[in-house]
Amino acid sequence: MTTAPAAQALPDLPKEQTPSPKPGRDRYFDLLRALALFRVVLYHLTGWAWLPLVFPSMGVMFALAGNLMARSLKRPPVQVIRGRMRRLLPPLWLLGVVGVTGMVLQGWGPGDDGHPGWWWLHLTFWIVPFSDPPYGEGLPGVPGLIGENWAADLAGPLWYIRAYLWYVLLSPLLLKALRALPVVTLSLPIVLAVAFEQGWLTLPGERIPSALTDFSTFGACWILGMAHQEGILRRLPRYVVPSVAPVIALAGLWYAVRHDFGTGNDLDSMPLAQALWSFGTVLLLLHVSPSWSEWPRRLRPLAGTITLLNSRAVTIYLWHNTCILIAATLWDHLWAFPLLEQNVPGLLESPWPVLALVWLLIGACILAFGWAEDLAARQKPRLWPTDERRVRVRDSRRHASSGG
Repeated sequence: MTTAPAAQALPDLPKEQTPSPKPGRDRYFDLLRALALFRVVLYHLTGWAWLPLVFPSMGVMFALAGNLMARSLKRPPVQVIRGRMRRLLPPLWLLGVVGVTGMVLQGWGPGDDGHPGWWWLHLTFWIVPFSDPPYGEGLPGVPGLIGENWAADLAGPLWYIRAYLWYVLLSPLLLKALRALPVVTLSLPIVLAVAFEQGWLTLPGERIPSALTDFSTFGACWILGMAHQEGILRRLPRYVVPSVAPVIALAGLWYAVRHDFGTGNDLDSMPLAQALWSFGTVLLLLHVSPSWSEWPRRLRPLAGTITLLNSRAVTIYLWHNTCILIAATLWDHLWAFPLLEQNVPGLLESPWPVLALVWLLIGACILAFGWAEDLAARQKPRLWPTDERRVRVRDSRRHASSGG
């Protein structure tokens, strides 16, 4: 990875001179997170390969989480990690109660993989996802409501929760390494991605390589978010990031094109290309980082929606795949009407009405399950949290009193 060697030798600024995060900058981060969630839903519905190029959602989400983690680590690490896990796990447990119960009712059980003891042990990953939680493969759907193999769609987003948990646990060590050797620490995940891609490093099994692949793909974005919070990026000359970031991103794009990039073979199936493109793009987005004392005029009508998406980010991410599957199943029923099939086939094939239905179902999930995020944050449960001021006041109090 091309980077500025001088950055490694930059002296630490005195604490009183280190730029501190501004409340207005949080609005910019809220906007990025909301865009990332919307893009994730659209991509999982359409599968359009170009969408991750337009906006690398997962890299953005990990970078913003890393930024917040570094801010929180001004307090004792154990306290911060406990608070992060407390906020992350209850929404997962709620998903597990619904999902695992449904799988068991459809016949999934200890005998499915031929190792009942391991089945029970792996089931604990639904409690603390150090690895991928198990799910029933090939389960039948619910006629007229949800398609077959629904459990795989339900469990699909859980890799993010697993990766997030490991990043949280590693963050105190990563932050120390970043402060001592910023260039080396930022480069480590990319170097690991190259080693995996070239076959220089191979590991047995599936669970450990899967976790390391996540780290090699998005770890640099998480560390980049921490570097932004630490002021490391702001200490660079202003021309460095706009000069270096496009080169890194274009290297990822070049690699993807050279390896038959397209539908069915996009960035998700190319960890090295994903790592480079996400790192370069996120680096530019963090470099911009406007500080808005208030929402820009064009965004003010969307302020409540952006706040809602941020307040229910975990719920939306965990349930959106299931909402997509249900919406697609329901929409397919319209093909049974000859009048529609003959006169408006383009409408029936269009993803946009399905997308609207998906967001209606996501809204229902927010109402039904979003309260778990409030309980996890030790807040009074709210059905539809769109009040920015209320969220920010409570967040500031919470950050002052706990590791959350």
